[in-house]
Amino acid sequence: MIERRPVLTFLSHVILVIGVLIVALPVYITFVASTHSNQDIIHPPMPLLPGTHMVENYAAVLTGTQGGGGSKAAVGRMMTVSLVSALVISIGKIAISLLSAFALIYFRFPARQFFFWAIFVTLMLPVEVRIAPTYKVVSDLGMLNTYAGLTVPLIASATATFLFRQFFLTVPDELLEAARMDGAGPMRFFKDVLLPLSKTSMAALFVIQFIYGWNQYLWPLLVTTSEDMYPVVIGIKRMISGGDAQTEWGAVMATAMLAMLPPAIVIVLMQKWFVKGLVDTEK
Repeated sequence: MIERRPVLTFLSHVILVIGVLIVALPVYITFVASTHSNQDIIHPPMPLLPGTHMVENYAAVLTGTQGGGGSKAAVGRMMTVSLVSALVISIGKIAISLLSAFALIYFRFPARQFFFWAIFVTLMLPVEVRIAPTYKVVSDLGMLNTYAGLTVPLIASATATFLFRQFFLTVPDELLEAARMDGAGPMRFFKDVLLPLSKTSMAALFVIQFIYGWNQYLWPLLVTTSEDMYPVVIGIKRMISGGDAQTEWGAVMATAMLAMLPPAIVIVLMQKWFVKGLVDTEK
């Protein structure tokens, strides 16, 4: 029996409201700034209500016709680069991790545990640690300013491999034996049994890895020098002018608002699967 305490209920709702305000206030300020002219923003106090330049600012950044001394890359192109990179990274990580975990659990080969721990140890070697040799390899292969250069070095994931391995360990051995009795080979068992059972885990990992790929900053900063290959996160930084050049803050804020939309849409559309993948008791 759950005891209802009005005071605790009220306090919990107050805490939730405060949390929402803390998170939502910067987003609201960004939206308001994206609807005002540059003069309205740089002369304090900045208005706290939406202005009349919304269509103008968003149209300018989508077509690359905004003013200021920063980058003039079209946000539509930058968002396309970010979307392709995020999808390739997330789908690639899931595919490689599924196959790696499948091999580690269901195949018997020498030094199997050694290879598992070798994969697991790479968790201690993030991109920032191995960024210099990785850049050298990508540069020597001519992959700068390409989708391959943006995505291939980030596809492997020890975390996803570990999570799928732990899940596969919970799959009853009877399913494997039944598949063998029906004449199913390893890949048939993988496709018809393991993949359907892994749908919720795959959905949860897809959301996490999509946001990871979308928000990449350091690696794209190194491997992209052409405006045509800027992800939107890099584009926001490039639009901010240095020195005495004027920054069009309305355009910058409009770009920031557009950059928030795809991750938010992915989370909203896959919220049910994401939550189920994290809390499913069968895991």
